[in-house]
Amino acid sequence: MTTIRRLGFAVAIVLAVVAAGTGCTVIPVTGPYMVGDDGTGGDPLNKPFQRMIAIPPQPNWGPEDTIKGLQAAMAAYADDPSILPQYLTPEARSKWSAAGPVKVIEDAFEIAYPTPRDGTETVLQVTLKAQWVASIGTDDAYAPTAGAWDGGTFELVKTQQGGYLVNKLPAGLLLTNSDVVRAYRPANLYYLNADMPDRLVVDRVRLRMKPTESFARTILERLLEEPTTALRDAVTTSFPEDTTIESIRWNEERVLVNLSGPLDPLDLSAEAALRAQIRHSFADNDVAKGRIIEIQVDGETYAVDRPDPADPWLDDGGDTAYFVDNGAVHFMGKEGPAGAVPGAAGEQRAGYTDFALSKEETALIAAKTSTGISMAKLAQDGRWQEVIQGTELTPPTFHRDGSLWTYDNENGVLLRYDPTSGRGPERVAAPKLAGLDVARLRIARDGVRVSVTTGENTVQIGALISTPEGLVLGNFRSLTTTEMGDEIVDVTWSDDEHLLVLVESKAGQILSEINVGDGATVGVPLKDRLASLAALDDRVLGEVKTDKETKIVELNQDRQTWVPKVESNAGSPLFPLG
Repeated sequence: MTTIRRLGFAVAIVLAVVAAGTGCTVIPVTGPYMVGDDGTGGDPLNKPFQRMIAIPPQPNWGPEDTIKGLQAAMAAYADDPSILPQYLTPEARSKWSAAGPVKVIEDAFEIAYPTPRDGTETVLQVTLKAQWVASIGTDDAYAPTAGAWDGGTFELVKTQQGGYLVNKLPAGLLLTNSDVVRAYRPANLYYLNADMPDRLVVDRVRLRMKPTESFARTILERLLEEPTTALRDAVTTSFPEDTTIESIRWNEERVLVNLSGPLDPLDLSAEAALRAQIRHSFADNDVAKGRIIEIQVDGETYAVDRPDPADPWLDDGGDTAYFVDNGAVHFMGKEGPAGAVPGAAGEQRAGYTDFALSKEETALIAAKTSTGISMAKLAQDGRWQEVIQGTELTPPTFHRDGSLWTYDNENGVLLRYDPTSGRGPERVAAPKLAGLDVARLRIARDGVRVSVTTGENTVQIGALISTPEGLVLGNFRSLTTTEMGDEIVDVTWSDDEHLLVLVESKAGQILSEINVGDGATVGVPLKDRLASLAALDDRVLGEVKTDKETKIVELNQDRQTWVPKVESNAGSPLFPLG
């Protein structure tokens, strides 16, 4: 058995994703602007990367060199598909396909021979063993995968000229982690909430860099396609079908995006949403940041988008922090407590737990009791009223549309209560949750993603899908599973793509921030044992319970230390939604 670290079977060339071009002049309505052609170097429309250039099999190579060369040719296949077939026999070329998910393994892998060999064999069976890293789906979604990868058997045949060709191999491309780091870039694409198209929803992908086009064009080309399967049917787009990109050009102040297709320059109904999708898909990937974006249709100006700090497309529903003291809800100011909220919600009472807040403009609060879930307005005339009955309900969570959600474990149903409907709670289809012990639901502030904790140690991410029959909670995929014996204490959304997961392990508490798009995980240091969490963007609040007191602490901006926020008589920190 031989451990392989691929060296010398491919050449890496550093590229800035540029193509030669000449300058040209574009004259929009506001005056002349000198712009560079699509892909001209030195601009943040581009991202440097290394292109792999593989070499054909050599007559003096043994089986191990041939496998290493084959894997290097797979790494270079997207840029040059002509080398890999040279490693294959005619039979293998007729059967093998690069289609399907890309398998990603650790850089070091082992080559083993299932049967003894003496060097005279003309046909060899070779096994490649490695550790999984991830897979990249046909939808460009990156899914971390742990454990051993047994890649099956490769059959090699000796050629008359010397060296070997591959006669049998697993389907698809096999890349090492270094290959992916070298040639792919993580990217955030922005689509529209299908039910509330005034709110953007982020979709995380891994994009293969292309030496013939700018990263800006790669992003926009992918944005014109469907979202990943995690958001399929849960989001929509402002781009009409068959929209194409004619060019993307730039100067120091402005990016010119010229589109073609069924966009009507006289119909501006989708103009604001289209600007928002392009702006955020560029800016969130450090492309064209701070520049004016002019969108053209067949060379004619369609819209001009200027950077706006008050951009409403990622509205979080409010940024005020709250906490609870003996059942009474209080505002939390910059320096600490800032008074009780108005109405009954600001009065102390026993038996109310697991509080949740709606958007600030809706001004509703909900809490769990021994008999169900009650809700109140945050107003002087606000009174608690039980709106959902049940003794095995999950803690309440608000949707950005103002509705209140919970899962009824006794009856195995997902419930949605709309306070404006005048009706009781309605059932929402969630077939994948049938038979599971649902501990908590948390709807993200984008109104689409939903985190679901099942049992004591599993978190799944789903999405609210619009169907002709109504909403469905589906598109589930596993996010994290703790070790047996560990228990998930709390889960909360920090932003649209990150979930904070607090776990009680045998060794103590562990707090992790997980990107729900690609599983990237960052540990957050803890000082005190936390009972609950609340988060909004960079702010993270924790509830600390001791025998003597209950207090609120906040994670410092350095993400390494915690500082006291409310020293006593304070628990259950809250932000709107999330």
